[in-house]
Amino acid sequence: MKSFDAVHNPSAVESADANVDDDGREKRTGTLMTASAHIITAVIGSGVLSLAWAIAQLGWVAGTLILVTFAIVNYYTSTMLADCYRSDAGARNYTYMDVVRSYLGGRKVQLCGLAQYGCLVGVTIGYTITASISLVAIWKATCFHKKGHGAKCSIPNYPFMAAFGVVEIFLSQLPNFHKLSFLSIIAAVMSFSYASIGIGLAIAVVASGKVGKTGVTGTVVGVDVTASDKIWKAFQATGDIAFSYSFSTILVEIQDTLRSSPPENKVMKKATLAGVSTTTVFYILCGCMGYAAFGNRAPGDFLTDFGFYEPYWLINFANACIVLHLIAAYQVFAQPIFQLVENKCNKAWPENNFINKEHSINIPFLGKWRINFFRLVWRTAYVILTTFVAVIFPFFNSILGLIGATAFWPLTVYFPVEMHISQRKKEFMYGPNPNFKGSRTPTPSIQQRGDTGSGNSGAAEMITGLDQF
Repeated sequence: MKSFDAVHNPSAVESADANVDDDGREKRTGTLMTASAHIITAVIGSGVLSLAWAIAQLGWVAGTLILVTFAIVNYYTSTMLADCYRSDAGARNYTYMDVVRSYLGGRKVQLCGLAQYGCLVGVTIGYTITASISLVAIWKATCFHKKGHGAKCSIPNYPFMAAFGVVEIFLSQLPNFHKLSFLSIIAAVMSFSYASIGIGLAIAVVASGKVGKTGVTGTVVGVDVTASDKIWKAFQATGDIAFSYSFSTILVEIQDTLRSSPPENKVMKKATLAGVSTTTVFYILCGCMGYAAFGNRAPGDFLTDFGFYEPYWLINFANACIVLHLIAAYQVFAQPIFQLVENKCNKAWPENNFINKEHSINIPFLGKWRINFFRLVWRTAYVILTTFVAVIFPFFNSILGLIGATAFWPLTVYFPVEMHISQRKKEFMYGPNPNFKGSRTPTPSIQQRGDTGSGNSGAAEMITGLDQF
């Protein structure tokens, strides 16, 4: 078994074809930069602008402490998950379910799939709603600027949801996760842009001296909220912070885009550190500066709830950045769903040309593009379905919080820790796996320790039990 700093290059002979990886698939080209961009795209969402509200519910001490704590927890468990990309034999695991199947097996695989894909579907629906809210906010900001802040400026979200869906239909034809690097880089830039604008506007309010009342424990019972509301909103804020850090649902898929050399797990750990540390800095700045500006009356979102009205062009630009970010982030979360269905169908009907055959067509300004009719129909249908759900359930974001909180424990904490324990058990019992080269001295196996007497009998029983496991 590998150690956790192990070099994950399998002993299998690499293919002679320079365009093919060791598993026979198209050569992976992902780097530290592209993996970091994927993580930032997944983690820094428009929810960063609602962290001031979360800090207001928790207060200066608890709010900041919870932000840092969840950053550490997510980083630590993500490094464990990154070490599971390669199985004991050195084979790649392409999805989170594959990893759980390789190390744990049984019903835990189905539990993982239910949690992961339920969360991914929920996120894509939620992003459709959130993008439409930002588009509506652009229209409202312009209206308020022209007619005054007290004007009745309202417009339905539905046309904007439909427009967002049309854009996603085109982008969903990108064949796989490996082709999303440029989108994630653009989205990461957009994330930095609107988060920086939010921070800058909050700093401007603080500098003006017209700030809200803050406190060590946040909102005050009997003044801002009732006792029951205080408890409920504190838990809600904690859940929002936990969910805002989580990207374990797509970590394995991101890692599968990386080149084989340097080892994927080492690059993924660096990308995770870069992504989580960058995210934490922006989260603390947005949350704390926003709370300092608005105090216990902090809005749910700086921009769409109009914590700021002017300069309206800057508010509009920030909301446009949110929309561009969500356009790309939708694809990052949807690709694992697309791949799951397409892989299942490919295996079920390998001779079906509609499902498996690729057609090359020339598209103006884009050159040759590979089209698969099943991919075209299935992905278009999925985007239409998520858009339809967003239209008929505009309050779905509230449900998404529950889905995210439910999925957080198994995907971010339980499975990574359980698989890490499984790895260490095998390493402890059998010594290092010969398929891996360890940079760290591995834990010696029981046989290597040379235990004698009754210890050998106990070791034999433990090994037998592990084999049955």
